[in-house]
Amino acid sequence: MIVCICRRISDREIARHARAGLGFDEIQFELGVATQCGQCESGAREVVAQCSASCPSANIKLANHTPEGSAWKTSPT
Repeated sequence: MIVCICRRISDREIARHARAGLGFDEIQFELGVATQCGQCESGAREVVAQCSASCPSANIKLANHTPEGSAWKTSPT
């Protein structure tokens, strides 16, 4: 369902970002939701709240940090 008519942003897009751990302000910055007429803000916030309640922590796997100098081993050419 389209939540933001001005920017054509669906509830699925908002939910996907919310499940990735983004809050409303971050989603607003990324997608532009509720930045024009503002009529969709309450609906967009509701979608974010529902997703945050059902998935309180994002399932993000962080890359292992490699110390400087040991990044990629390449063979000399």
